Amino acid sequence: MDVSLTMWVLTVVALSAFIAVDFFFGRKPHEVSLREAGTWTIVWIVLACLFGLGLLVFAGGQPSGEFFAGYVTEKSLSVDNLFVFVLIMAKFSVPTQYQARVLMVGVLIALVLRACFIAAGAALISTFSWVFYLFGAFLVWTAWKLIQEARADEEDEEFEENRFLKMVERRFPATDQYHGTRMTIRENGRRLMTPMLIVMLAIGSTDILFALDSIPAIFGLTEDPYIVFTANAFALMGLRQLYFLIGGLLRKLVHLSYGLSIILGFIGVKLFLHALHESGVHVPEISTALSLGVICAVLAVTTVTSLYATRGERAREHTDSSV
Repeated sequence: MDVSLTMWVLTVVALSAFIAVDFFFGRKPHEVSLREAGTWTIVWIVLACLFGLGLLVFAGGQPSGEFFAGYVTEKSLSVDNLFVFVLIMAKFSVPTQYQARVLMVGVLIALVLRACFIAAGAALISTFSWVFYLFGAFLVWTAWKLIQEARADEEDEEFEENRFLKMVERRFPATDQYHGTRMTIRENGRRLMTPMLIVMLAIGSTDILFALDSIPAIFGLTEDPYIVFTANAFALMGLRQLYFLIGGLLRKLVHLSYGLSIILGFIGVKLFLHALHESGVHVPEISTALSLGVICAVLAVTTVTSLYATRGERAREHTDSSV
C-alpha cells in the first residue's frame, strides 16, 4: 500500500490526539474502576475496527485483512505481556492510584521503541530478502521456548530487572519513597529518582524483549510498515485499560502460552514459505484470510480450554476444602 508522507503525519497526529484525550481523563491519580477500564477498552477496540474498515473502503480488502490479522496478533501478545506488568507492579509496590500513570508513560515509551524497531525491520526487509528466513527461525524458536516455559509451571514468579534498569539504578541515586506522580525530587541539594520513574523505565525497557517476537510476527503477516505501525499502536494504546479490566482473569488464562506458541510457530512457517517463494521456489503461500482465521480460532480455543481448566481446578479445591 502506497502511503504518502501526509497520510503518515495525519495518522500520527490523530493517534497523538487520542492519547492526549486518554491522558486528560486519567490525569488525576485514582484507582481505575472496572467501568472506566471497560469503557475505554471498548473505545480503543472500536477505534481499531473503524480504522480497519477505513482501510477496507479506501485501500481494499488486502490491507484491511492484514491490519486485522496484525492487530489481533499484537493484542493477544500484549495480553501475555500483562503478566510481566503485574510482576513489575508487585516488585516496586506501586500504589493502586498511581498504576494508571505508570502504565500510560510505560506504554508511550514502548510505542516509541516499537516505531524504531518497525523502521529497522522494514529497512532490512526491503534490502535483504533472506531476513524472512531469520524472522521465521526466530519465531519458531520463540514458540518452542513458550511451550517450555508453560510446562515449567513456575508458581513463584518474580520480576528480574534487566541490565539497562540495573545500570540506571547504579548510576543515578534514587529514593525508596513515592512522592505522588513525581519522577524526580531534590533532597539535600541532590536530584534523586523516585520509584515512579524507575517502574516506568522498567515497563518501557521490558517491552524491548516483547518487541523481539511481536515485530517479526506481524511482519510475517504484512510487509507494509504503515499497517505494522498502526496495528501495534492500536494494540498498545488499549493495553493500560486492559490491565485493569482483566487483571484478575490473567491467572485463569493458563493455556495462553500454548496458544501464542501455536500462533508464533504458524507465522514462522508462513515466513519460511514466503522466503522460499521470494527465492524462486514454487511453494504454496498462506493467505491473509487463512492467517486471520487460524489466529482467531487458536485464541478462541485457548480461552475456552483455559476457563474450563481453571473451573475444574476450583471445583477440586472446593471439594478438598469441604472434606
